[in-house]
Amino acid sequence: MRTDEKFVITINREIGSGGCTIGRKLAEKLGVKFYNKTVLQKLVEHFELSPEQIDRIKARKKNWWTELSELVATGMAPGFSDKLTEVTSRDLFEKESEIIREITDAESCVIAGRSGFFILKDHPNKLSVYVHAPLEKRVARVMRKQNLSEEDARALIARIDEGRDNYTKAFTGSSRYDVHNYDLVLNTDKIDEDEAVDTILALIPKTFD
Repeated sequence: MRTDEKFVITINREIGSGGCTIGRKLAEKLGVKFYNKTVLQKLVEHFELSPEQIDRIKARKKNWWTELSELVATGMAPGFSDKLTEVTSRDLFEKESEIIREITDAESCVIAGRSGFFILKDHPNKLSVYVHAPLEKRVARVMRKQNLSEEDARALIARIDEGRDNYTKAFTGSSRYDVHNYDLVLNTDKIDEDEAVDTILALIPKTFD
């Protein structure tokens, strides 16, 4: 990857691994924007849903029609005006892909998550990074960052891990944990965030100096 041409670095990560902080610091070092919540906010505005509702749709294991059929059978189907039944996870993925491609067509950047490794697989100047950490370290970080009990932190991690992997598998045909999807895999149990940034930068020609 070269930084004297338009580039993108995708940072997929486990919650609690420090991946977002690494992405933000990396973007600062490279003098480009870091996209994390911006893509989510664009989805919120487009579909007129809350971030929580979008996460619920993404985490669905079944397609919309199967879910609705089951709800009808039990007499619990919501009205068709309910955005949660109108918007499918495929709708979200397609719009998310469109937003990400528009961003990366316009500028160099670092993007967190959003299946970037797959959506941008044909980008001519890309580096894909995956950040992970042992569960105990992730739990401790989530407890500290979100002021949660250990039980609640473990439950949150389990829910997000499952939802993200279901979503990734559904639309990329691959698990987000498959290391073959990435150019670099970092374990933050072994290095801190600044060392992780330095490791990534070491792979890039120093045209950012």
